[in-house]
Amino acid sequence: MKSFVATVLVALLFILALIFGARNEQVVTISYFVAQGEYRLPVVLAVVFFVGFMLSWLVASYYIVRLKLSLAATKKKLNQVLAKAPQDIDA
Repeated sequence: MKSFVATVLVALLFILALIFGARNEQVVTISYFVAQGEYRLPVVLAVVFFVGFMLSWLVASYYIVRLKLSLAATKKKLNQVLAKAPQDIDA
């Protein structure tokens, strides 16, 4: 449920950025290392937002996968310890 809410929030922010950009039809100049280009502001806003979202998603995915692998290894060790423990413990 958290991921659904986060996805909806990101989509709403993206739509808000597009609406903001659509109201601003200015042309902006972006200078690269070797060249420069002139682009409309909505395009620049959309590209920058999308690139930032993708970078954040990649970093978060790395940490999530790392945590899931760590959890799987810990569960495996726990199962091994429980298998070696005496079974006749009275509770």
